[in-house]
Amino acid sequence: MVDTRFHAAAEPGTLSDLLGAVGFDIPEDLRSSTLRISGAKELDTAGAEHLALAAHRDYLSDLKATAAGAVVVSPALRDAVPESCIAIVSPRAQELFVELLHRLYPANTKAVFAGVLGQSAPPHCEDGVVLGANVVIGPNVEIGSGTIVGPNTVIGAGVAIGRDCIIGSNCTIDCAYIGDRVVLQPGVRIGTEGFGWLDFTRTNRKVPQLGRVVLQNGVEIGANSTVDRGALGDTVIGENTKIDNLVQVGHNCRIGRNCLIAAFAGISGSTVIEDGVLLGGGAATAGHLTIGRGSVIYAWGGVTRDVPPGSRFAGFPAEDVRVWRRSVAAMRRLTNKDEA
Repeated sequence: MVDTRFHAAAEPGTLSDLLGAVGFDIPEDLRSSTLRISGAKELDTAGAEHLALAAHRDYLSDLKATAAGAVVVSPALRDAVPESCIAIVSPRAQELFVELLHRLYPANTKAVFAGVLGQSAPPHCEDGVVLGANVVIGPNVEIGSGTIVGPNTVIGAGVAIGRDCIIGSNCTIDCAYIGDRVVLQPGVRIGTEGFGWLDFTRTNRKVPQLGRVVLQNGVEIGANSTVDRGALGDTVIGENTKIDNLVQVGHNCRIGRNCLIAAFAGISGSTVIEDGVLLGGGAATAGHLTIGRGSVIYAWGGVTRDVPPGSRFAGFPAEDVRVWRRSVAAMRRLTNKDEA
């Protein structure tokens, strides 16, 4: 979610004023709208003063149930907008929504919230917190008792860290809530901006990354791994999941409990990894897919589609390991035959 602890919003304004500010050709029925917009959220969490987006049919079920005050939609989804919600129809719905986000969350308000300008509350550390040399802590940070923070680590404004954590040296943490007994090895980056762009290879227009990272109790993340914050929602890593060194977790990923993810894995944005999944070294996923509970992705497997629970996948594109082994064996027989 867009958390004003990390991303301050501009002053609320009417929907018609907001649309006019980005040059949108406002239909006659919207020009007199008095709906006030205070921010943006995802379809399933938005309320009456929020703006949301539905650009693809993947959002259809959430769109039909949304309580958002207004939704930017593609023409194909217009009829699915609830009667209680104002539809803003555009053939370039995602690009319009990004322009509106830049208005709702302008960069200058972020600077104030980060403590660059103005005054904010100092950090709060419970008894027993140990801070190494040259640690930098932003305003409004909360750190629980028994937590150790290594040298040269930087903790951004508003971050909350639980009790009995170990934060290694040279880490950076932004836009994050971290539970108890979490371990971050040296060089970990939490809450970095997700890799979100529009108008690819032409203008490369940035999609604002306004979400958070939530690390639940007992998570461990290996050295020099990166966990990006969500775009609008959260990137979540579940209880007791262990992530190895040099792993990339993209924005809006949701990783379940008790997972093991080995070094060099790359998890693309909006991937859902259910409880108890094992990812071998170098495994990678395409975005917007689900790996089912208890599955194993073998080393260097490339997942390009949903994986059913309890599966064993290998190869690229990843497939059932038995099928993959038969394919490899058949290829070797063909190769040996040619050499003979």
